[in-house]
Amino acid sequence: MPTKKIKRNYRKAKYVLYKETLVDFKEHFWAFTGSFVGLGIISYLQYGLYSVQDYVFLIGSFGASCVLVYGVIQSPLAQPRNLVGGHLISAIIGVTIQKLIPDVIWVAAPLAVSLSIVFMQITKTLHPPGGATALIAVTGSADIKALGYWYVLSPVLSGALILLAVALLFNNMTSNRQYPSHQKFTHFRKRIKERLKNN
Repeated sequence: MPTKKIKRNYRKAKYVLYKETLVDFKEHFWAFTGSFVGLGIISYLQYGLYSVQDYVFLIGSFGASCVLVYGVIQSPLAQPRNLVGGHLISAIIGVTIQKLIPDVIWVAAPLAVSLSIVFMQITKTLHPPGGATALIAVTGSADIKALGYWYVLSPVLSGALILLAVALLFNNMTSNRQYPSHQKFTHFRKRIKERLKNN
């Protein structure tokens, strides 16, 4: 019995590895094009508005979002709710912590990121680049800190919405790509139907 199970698991692993190593040029093309356009728009709009250090950090945060939103579009972490909500919640928490603990960065930085993670988990908007968004609000230059809660609207919300708009366009150009992913909702609907049948 254990031998059959091992062989079956081996076959599954082999199939998954095979599928993961296939080169899909169309997939790569749309991932490249979407991320280039999305981040390009944000870069163009934000270039010169902030210091070089702040600009690098902000673009880094949105660059990480691009990997999720254009590269692994089926991931739960890449869905619109996560993209926009994760950045938004993290920005609000980051600014709030910066206002409450402005001079103790070694406490404020980990507190902002940690609280962002918890609030993203609670609201089901977990988006890893959100941690960087919270961190930038606390560790950014005086210009970023001076924005206060305006930081939440621009550059954070505006940037997330730009990435989302471009993702909705480029991630749905072919029949092979579908964004947002409806797998989660399909699974949820199936569970509800099963429960209704059983009752």
